[in-house]
Amino acid sequence: MSKKNGIKSVLRLFSGEGYKGSKDYIHTQRVYEILRTVLYFGIALALFAAGYIATGDKLNLLTVVAVLGCLPASKSAVSMIMFLRYKGLSRETAAELAPCEGELSCLYDMVFTSYSKTFEVGHMAVRGNTVCGYSEKSEFPEKDFQTHLEPILKADGHKNVTVKIFTDLEKYKERLRQLQALESETGNTEGIVQTLKSVVL
Repeated sequence: MSKKNGIKSVLRLFSGEGYKGSKDYIHTQRVYEILRTVLYFGIALALFAAGYIATGDKLNLLTVVAVLGCLPASKSAVSMIMFLRYKGLSRETAAELAPCEGELSCLYDMVFTSYSKTFEVGHMAVRGNTVCGYSEKSEFPEKDFQTHLEPILKADGHKNVTVKIFTDLEKYKERLRQLQALESETGNTEGIVQTLKSVVL
């Protein structure tokens, strides 16, 4: 990752473009988490150093403050490690999918976590009661994902929702075109989108 791209990613984050489901979300959030973690630990280290320089002893009030400051820093580090594990949808694939989106409600870089597995879905499209997605992982555990997601959708009042994840890009592009061609839309598209956003990393 170049310095220029890193700065652009942070600017996108603070301009509102780094929200869940947006393009490059994982990349943008990763940069943010790294910078935040470095900053938090830097502040704690600076406080410790200031206290030691001022008193000549490690046992001082600023050391206590520095230790307490390690708590949010450690929490930030955990979040950083989580985002470092995932790459998000490649920009080449995103460029291929863009012409197929049309007026569909689409989401990017969706990482769903369960107690036993993590499901990384690079792109998702929602129309009515249909949710489809694309994963760049060739061995995506689709049945496990459906088992994980369907109760969540039902709990939010979204019933009879069809969930299908593709690992073949051409088939997924064709499915997006089919969704666009549907004459009418039934179901709560926006509600389903918000539910999906609420349960991802």
